Amino acid sequence: MAERHLEIEQKYDAAPDFVLPDLSGLPGVAALGEPEVHELHATYFDTADLRLAANKITLRRRKGGTDAGWHLKMPAGPDSKQELRAPLGRPLVVPARLAGLVAAYTRGAELRPVATLETRRTVVGLLGADGAELAEVADDLVTGRGGEDAEPQRWREIEVELGTGGPDLLKAAGKRLRKGGAKRAKSSSKLGRLLGDAVVPSAAAAARARARSRIAAATSNGKAPAITTGEVVMAYLAEQVEAIAHFDPKARLGEHDAVHKMRVGVRRTRSALRSYRSVLDTERTARLGPELRWLAQELGEVRDREVLRMRFQGAPEFLLDDLEKQERSAYRRLNAALKEPRYFALLDELDRLISAPPLAAEAGRKARKELPGLVTRAWDRMAKEYASIKTADDPDTARHETRKEAKRVRYAAELAVPVLGVAAKRVVEDAKRIQSVLGGYQDGVIAMEHLAAAAKRTKIPAEAFTLGVLYGKEESDAMTARDRLATTWSRTLGPSF
Repeated sequence: MAERHLEIEQKYDAAPDFVLPDLSGLPGVAALGEPEVHELHATYFDTADLRLAANKITLRRRKGGTDAGWHLKMPAGPDSKQELRAPLGRPLVVPARLAGLVAAYTRGAELRPVATLETRRTVVGLLGADGAELAEVADDLVTGRGGEDAEPQRWREIEVELGTGGPDLLKAAGKRLRKGGAKRAKSSSKLGRLLGDAVVPSAAAAARARARSRIAAATSNGKAPAITTGEVVMAYLAEQVEAIAHFDPKARLGEHDAVHKMRVGVRRTRSALRSYRSVLDTERTARLGPELRWLAQELGEVRDREVLRMRFQGAPEFLLDDLEKQERSAYRRLNAALKEPRYFALLDELDRLISAPPLAAEAGRKARKELPGLVTRAWDRMAKEYASIKTADDPDTARHETRKEAKRVRYAAELAVPVLGVAAKRVVEDAKRIQSVLGGYQDGVIAMEHLAAAAKRTKIPAEAFTLGVLYGKEESDAMTARDRLATTWSRTLGPSF
């Protein structure tokens, strides 16, 4: 298992004659540690076309210093990266665990050395009154080569990495460094600075950036009516495709809520393809439906166990142990699925969807005119399913279908919010309320089924009794949610564009 570490730091470019300012007196800093000097040698690995660097991911094998080994860094937020470490191992063999975490980007392409960095690092610790290291300031003299025959590049860089300190210390240290003549680094990584223009965003990434920029510029200038329906749909799809890739490594690691968020990205993509099919060339998008459904099911198996485990917090240990075993098994199956060529082929197809949008003629129509009708049609499909509950031979199936349609309405309206504003937000909220009530009922039904299955497996009377009590509570809660549906529906206004 790779060691995890959340890295929060800021980088500054400094001239060769830069003098590190006095860092005492910063918030919480009671003393400065003795300077330590380290000689670091790092070899960076990437695909031939630098896919990791294009997504601001770095993978290196570094010798020297206090943390020698393999380091994988992935963006985690402003000034922060999720870092995973593994032992040094063999020089040219990337640890399988780390390689697997970037598989959504490499998709079978070879990881090979692309650059080397030699760094003479002088480190000073910023210590609190109790001696704890609040932050570390590293003064780096760097020599980098982007290949065996490349000319070396040399520069100086200052890093401030938080330890137990807070954002106020990071801000104050940066202010003092800038006052002393340093400047915020233009690149978030040494590798990014070294490779420069060699790092080219993929066609899909470039298309995502253009779509977001187009929507943001038009809506901020009050020109939303000039936006086409196709532009709005593709901007939304681009966001979801990006989310799927972003949460892939987090889902593999089992991070909290990552599987859920990745699954939501898949569902939103499926929903947009269905709700806005008149905007898209369905001959090109039809093959995505079954593959997205397959991926959603693989993720759903894990998510269902997660939901049950959280739902039964405080339940007897024998029940939680059983759920945890099932969840671990589901994670193993998910990780196997995420290694399949089928999954990589789906990611490739999603990239093509964004980089070469399969737009139909209707896509060129003005979004403000077309989106209200498309959202309303999604609402009408939900209303039709809701009405069928009273006459259906199997009301539970009708409720389940209504819940699915409520999600589609919610996602269809979310897509339209940048253009339709408050009116679309109201539809989102109405759909969420319907979805929530039906979700409460559905979750109760699934919990009852799980408890009933567990009761059949146990031969211990006390366990069977406990399961029966839990079953009764779940049944009561589910019936309460079911009975709230009519009241909740009566309070929804529906689309009013």
